[in-house]
Formats: sequence, C-alpha cells, structure tokens
Amino acid sequence: MQQLTQKLGSGDMVIQEVPYPQLGKGMVIVKNHYSIISAGTEGSTVQAARKSLLGKAKERPQQVKQVIDTFVKQGPIQTYRAVMKKLDAYSPLGYSCAGEVIEVGEGVTGFEIGDRVACAGAGYANHAEIVSVPVNLCVKLQPSADLKNAAYNTLGAISMQGVRQADLRLGESCVVIGLGLLGQLAALILKASGVTVIGVDVAESAVKQAIAFGAVDVGLIRNAHGIEEQILNATNGIGADAVIIAAATSSMDPINFAGAIARKKGKVVVLGAVPTGFDRDPFWYRKELELKMACSYGPGRYDLNYEEKGIDYPVAYVRWTEKRNMEAFQSLLVANKINIDYLTTHEFDFDNAKQAFDLVVDKSEPFTGIALKYDITKEPSKHTIKTSDSQALGKVNISFIGAGSYAQGNLLPNIPDDSIVGRVGVLTNSGTTSKRVAEKFKFQFCASEEADVLNDKTNTVFIATRHDSHGPYVIKSLQANKHVFVEKPLCLKEEELEKIIELKEASDKSVMIGFNRRFSPLTEKLKKSLGNNPVSMIYRINAGAIPKDNWIQDTEIGGGRIHGEVCHFVDYLTYINGSLPIKVSATAIPDANQLNDTLNVLLQFENGSTGVIAYYSNGSKSLSKEYIEVFSAGFSGVLNDFKELKLYGKGKPKKKKLFNQNKGQKEMVESFINGLIKDGKAPIPFSEVVAVTKTCFGIIESIKRGGEQVDI
Repeated sequence: MQQLTQKLGSGDMVIQEVPYPQLGKGMVIVKNHYSIISAGTEGSTVQAARKSLLGKAKERPQQVKQVIDTFVKQGPIQTYRAVMKKLDAYSPLGYSCAGEVIEVGEGVTGFEIGDRVACAGAGYANHAEIVSVPVNLCVKLQPSADLKNAAYNTLGAISMQGVRQADLRLGESCVVIGLGLLGQLAALILKASGVTVIGVDVAESAVKQAIAFGAVDVGLIRNAHGIEEQILNATNGIGADAVIIAAATSSMDPINFAGAIARKKGKVVVLGAVPTGFDRDPFWYRKELELKMACSYGPGRYDLNYEEKGIDYPVAYVRWTEKRNMEAFQSLLVANKINIDYLTTHEFDFDNAKQAFDLVVDKSEPFTGIALKYDITKEPSKHTIKTSDSQALGKVNISFIGAGSYAQGNLLPNIPDDSIVGRVGVLTNSGTTSKRVAEKFKFQFCASEEADVLNDKTNTVFIATRHDSHGPYVIKSLQANKHVFVEKPLCLKEEELEKIIELKEASDKSVMIGFNRRFSPLTEKLKKSLGNNPVSMIYRINAGAIPKDNWIQDTEIGGGRIHGEVCHFVDYLTYINGSLPIKVSATAIPDANQLNDTLNVLLQFENGSTGVIAYYSNGSKSLSKEYIEVFSAGFSGVLNDFKELKLYGKGKPKKKKLFNQNKGQKEMVESFINGLIKDGKAPIPFSEVVAVTKTCFGIIESIKRGGEQVDI
C-alpha cells in the first residue's frame, strides 16, 4: 500500500510502497477515502525537516542536549547510530482521516467491515491508503456522512476540547484569537452552542473568510484601531467571558492581549502553541483571570490504557473523552449544525500530496484546509516488498520481527556482513520502519504478515518487539522450527515460559536471549580473574525514573522494570559466579504508583555464591548508571559502567579503562551467530535463560510476600 513519508534529515518527501499495516488486538484496519493536512502541526514538521542540520539543532535544543549526553556516556559510535536512525527514518505524516473499515481486530466491538469511520492520532491516522487505528481513536459515522468533512475529525475534536475548557453558557461571549483551521472550527462550535463569537487574526483574509461564512459574529484584524474598545462594545461593556487562543506563534502578544480583553474573573484557554509567560499587571492579576490548557483531543489523550488498550472512562465520571469529542463533532456535521464545506480551500489527489505540502510550506497562495483524496478503487494487497536484489542465503538466514531503536542501534549493525549469513525479511508494526530497516540493512524484503518471515527461507528469527509479544513470538518461531534470538525478557507469563520449555525440549533449535552485559570485554577480564570459590557480588544500578504512563511500566505490555531490566542483572551475576540461582528475596521502597522500581534483591546460588542487586530509580542522573563489586578468596574486582575495571589481589591493583563504554552488544550478536554456524548452539545455556526468567517471577512474588524468600 502507498504511504506519504518524509526523512527528517534531508526533508525528502515521497509516496512509497510500504507493507500493509498490522492488525493488532483492539484495532481496526481502515481504507482511507480522505485525509486532512494540518497546516500548523504538519507544516512546522515539514519546515523543520527541510532545514539544515544547524537549523534543526536550533529548533530542538533539548534533543541536542540528549545527543551530547549520549556522546559522553556511550561514545561516538552509539551516538552516531542514534542520530542517523532519527535522520534517516521514514517518518509518516498525517493524523486525521476518514474511510471505511476493511478488517476488525480481536476484541473489537461496535465496528464491522464496511462501516464508514473517522480516525485520529499521529502514527495511526496517517496520509496512507490503509491505516490501522485503535478503537478509541476511531468513530463510526452515519451512512449519510460526507467523508471529506468527516476527515477533519482530529482537528474538530481538538477544537471541541478547547470549547469545553472554556465552559461557556448560552448567551455568553468568547473571543477566538487565531482564525486558522482550529480557530474557525472552535468558532463554529461556539456559535452552534449559542455563544457570541468574536474572531481576531493578524491576517485580513482569515478574518474576512470567518465573517463571510458565518463562523464569527464579529471579526477583527489584530492591529485594528481601538480593538480593545470594539470588543468591549461587542460584549456590552463586560469584556469576553472567555478567550480561546488558537494561534501558533512565539510572540507574547496573544496571551497578554487575552488578559486585556477578558472580563474580570474570565477564562483564557490555550488551544494553540503560544508562550504563557504573561505580564502579571495590569490585567491578569487585577482581573483574577483563570488560565486553562486544552490537551489535544480531550481526556484519554496520551493514556496508554485508553488509547492503546481501548479501556474507556465511565461516562458518569468523564462525560467527554477524546472519542466522545470526536463523536460530538461528527454529530454536528451530520445534523448540519455547523457547515465546514468552505474550510477545504484545496483538494489534491493523494498522488500529488507533495504539491499540497509545498503549498503549505511556501504559502504560494492563500489556503485554509487541504484535503487529500484517495483512489478507493484500488484493492489492498499484503504482498511482501522487495528491498534488495540479492536472494543469497547462507548457513544462518535471519529475519527480524520488530526493529525499533534498540535493534537498529545495537543488533542490526552488528550482524556480520558475511556470505554465510543471509538477510531475509523484516516485519514491524510500522510499515515505514519495516521498509527503511530492510533497505538500510540489505534484507531481501519487508513483510506484511508473520508467515512471510517464518517461511522456509528463514532459519533464525530475531525478536525485538514490545515485551508482551516476546513469549508468543518465541513460541511461534519454535513451532516453525526456527532458531530464536529474543530481546529481554523471554516472556511475561509463567504459562508462556512452560510452553517455551516444552517446545525447546522437543526441538534441536536454539533459544538465545539478549543478555549482552555478560559479553562485555571487561566482564570477560573480570570473570577470568576469579577462581572456583564462591563469590560475593554487588550490582548497583542507578536506573533513573521512568514515568508511570510509559509502556515499560505497564504490567501487561512492558511487564514492569523487574522483567524488563532487572533480568539483565540476574543474568550477569549468574554468569559471573558460574552457577544457577536457587533462592531469592526482594523488598521494594513503597511508592504511590506501586512501580516496584526501587528495590534490593538478594540471590543465593547453587555453588554457595550470593549476590545483591540494588536497583534504584530514585537517584541522581549525575552518578554513573552501573557499578559492580565482586569478592572471592582474597580477590576483589570493581567494574564501573562498563568503561573501567579495577582488579585487586596480591600486589598493585590492575586497571583497564576503555575510551567508549562497551556493554557487549556486538560481541553478543557475533557469538550467537558464530555458535549457530559452528554447532547450532547458543552461547547462553538454555538452563540459565530459564533460571533467570523464573528468578524474575520470584522477585515479584517475594515483594508481594513482604520480602519472604522464594525458591526458584
């Protein structure tokens, strides 16, 4: 299927063939009829992409700081890979569209194939022939709905949320500052609610358009003489009950102007992108004004449970969610309570989307809304897309399921460029990612379905998806008789682990997990320095905080940080002491969000060794992340952040310091592939993979029991 993409680095925009999107649980596949270009949000994205690297850096100082931090901690190679991954990626555009449902995912109710729908969401409602959208970002339309107007779904919901934040009553007044798409939509909704609307814009053409089509009762140019007095007269000497700022500017004028025209104890709602550092006097303080933010489409926005899992908020407690805002907007359209026909000043066939964006960026002629129209006679196809002329296969033939940031930075670049290794297919949730990864790393094709990468060509599968899918993909790969490399964790459910064990015992295929730290060159030096005596070990991790709403913290999707990260350190201590864990106890500092990500873990091993994992999310970022101490029979070793190793025994301490941090990713990938080439075996014994996974289940159980020791 065709999708519009742009490279952040070069600004190149192209419509290209990408894999058919994945139909996940709680999602619907939609064949687009129309999508709408947002001149504000998308226009700024496109303009930034077309700037030089220096121009991009000036616009994104926070990201520049992140690059510098990465350089300091991880060195130039990893920094280069991270930056180029961003610059070279195909970025999808678009976030508001309408079309018809052609597939319905597991667990979806309320939608059927053939339904006409409107969709929302960056990364979902893209400028593409086919899109995959979660149910709470998709609304069902009446059969009579005009799909071109319905495609304004996202913009309508954003404007609706701004109006709801203003909380106006029949007969009250509102000034809308900024009469672009959002401003005019907000004005139309306000008028339909019986509110007196005064529109203000710096552009005379926008004001004239709003007046001509009845979006406002009064329209004023910002620099009009006596504008404050005119607004006072239009509000019967009271001032505006509310002001909605729908402008996008770095100027302080909108926020201060809003203070001047609002009535005493009035409200100012920020709907657009403007600074909010208003002048305290003479208006904001003396009028006791209320400043409110309108968060995108409404309640539910940025909530993983709502948007991705489809868990709705009870209507009795949250009357207007983002989906219900979309539904309300669509109801206004169908009932002809608002008429937005005039907003679409330009319409382009999807094949000419680049010309549409040139108009947005160059502003070669006046425009308001720009619609992209799709050829709905085309039949969707799920075929693979060829990305390399090579069809060569070797002894190890690899396909990837999932290829996000970690895979692109640490796994894919370290696959040996050798004729004995074949690169077959790539499958990810995002067709644009699949295409770019397959092209960049010279895989034969990018895929639309699991069967494409679990075919006879592939004998080794790399799994680098979100954590909740690891177990199911390992099971499917073993059932398809493939060797498996899976990024940690192995799985999130004990029943998945039992199934994996069963399949592995019945198979001659290897299961490797991405425990890279044991492959670090400094780890090897540390382990070789130990004798055969029991070892006392301390592994302190200054992990840093991750917000509660991050997918990693979600127990169903990410499994939490014990499964997602602490498993690394259990494996490391298992490797260092050379025997399996047999008992574990753990306690966590209580926290309001019950994340269990500041904890102490005590491990006992078969050979008498003990280990402490001190995993802390509540520390300072200025402290190094990982610090290891080991003690055994008069020997001590200290490894600091995989850059510096100190060995203490007889005589003068030995030191080894690396220029760049090395956590062993390259060595891990090479060791796995070399093992398959040599004898078909993975470098980490499967018994250790199982023991580490069981230990993580044990850590969680011990925390629940108040630190009680649990047998592995």
